[in-house]
Amino acid sequence: MAVVSDGAGMLRTADGVPLKQALARATRVNKIKAFLLVAPLLVFILITFIVPILDMMTRSVSSPEVVDALPKTIAELVKWDGTDLPPEAAFAAMAAEMSDKKNKFYLGKAAARLNFQKSGFRSLFNKSQRKIKRVKQGPFKDAFAKIDKRWAQSATWNIIRNASGRYTDVHYLNAIDMNRDPAGEIAAQPKIKRIYVTLFERTIYVSFGVTILCLILAYPISYLLATLPLKTSNLLMILVLLPFWTSLLVRTTAWIVLLQANGVLNDLFVFFGIVNDENRIRMIYNMTGSLIAMTHILMPFMVLPLYSVMKTISPTYMRAARSLGANPFTAFVRVYMPQTVPGIGAGSILVFILAIGYYITPALVGGQSGQLISNLIEYHMKKSLNWGLAAALGGLLLIGILVLYWLYNRIVGIDKMKFG
Repeated sequence: MAVVSDGAGMLRTADGVPLKQALARATRVNKIKAFLLVAPLLVFILITFIVPILDMMTRSVSSPEVVDALPKTIAELVKWDGTDLPPEAAFAAMAAEMSDKKNKFYLGKAAARLNFQKSGFRSLFNKSQRKIKRVKQGPFKDAFAKIDKRWAQSATWNIIRNASGRYTDVHYLNAIDMNRDPAGEIAAQPKIKRIYVTLFERTIYVSFGVTILCLILAYPISYLLATLPLKTSNLLMILVLLPFWTSLLVRTTAWIVLLQANGVLNDLFVFFGIVNDENRIRMIYNMTGSLIAMTHILMPFMVLPLYSVMKTISPTYMRAARSLGANPFTAFVRVYMPQTVPGIGAGSILVFILAIGYYITPALVGGQSGQLISNLIEYHMKKSLNWGLAAALGGLLLIGILVLYWLYNRIVGIDKMKFG
């Protein structure tokens, strides 16, 4: 761009535009071009990552089914004090809305929503819809009581009233083994239904365990890859990457063959006399199977960040430490290991996040004692169809990961985490 000076000493381009204005225009054009280049990636991230998360968080608190199906009944129940039975107007409104053919679809969704909170509501609604249509006039309170005695209980109507909001905390309460009683107060679930907190604890325990095991096993492997001659390290790197070229299902099934009671490992233990044939070690369909299989599958995700950081560490640091009087162990611990902390942090976070959301491997090799919270999320998404509870469980997992990420940043610092 040719620049000339006018008589007043102002720099201008060849076409007479002030230089400052021309530079600002060029900068703006470059920014627009840069944005257009990354726009497809931003749209992809928005559609495949941001929108699903927002949808999940919305589903975890959204509950419009009851108020959409029974607006008149809810309006009457709001006036009710919650003791004894609702007034006749509430029963009449329920009868009218159950008799409306156009409302059948919404009533089905409302029944399913209430059934998640207390089993039996689906059958109660189906039976009541069929029979209340025959009742032409009141009192509807007696008619409902004849259809099913549960309509004569205030607890039934309290559950309907408590589920009348478009937004609810019941899914998050269920996710931490809590619920609202008929009076609307938060209370603990019966002991037989308290499963989610235990599964969360087990998931965190397994994720930390897998992360530690991967770190212990991957650190020496990464050190060898970083220090051996290039030809040898490339061959070993192919072996590290080989699992990525094999189906996850195949790798998991292979562990079933290896770990089962009559599998390869138990046969070797018996052959070498480590255990006798009657006392074979149970390593499959339990927590042991989940730990072993997940450690094997996730270990490459620890090796690669460690290797990429170790490869950048100059061997002259160790030689300098040795020349100053440090023995090999001291030089390694005090000089080499601190420089690998960024790789340890990157690999640990990567493995932990992958482990906390794993469900295929625990489902195949974990058995009942090796199931994680992700397996319950999958169950509610595909079988029970309680998407609100599944979204709440996923939301708690997301919140937990963000808290751990924040703690890591406070203690270690995200700026020190590197992949190479």
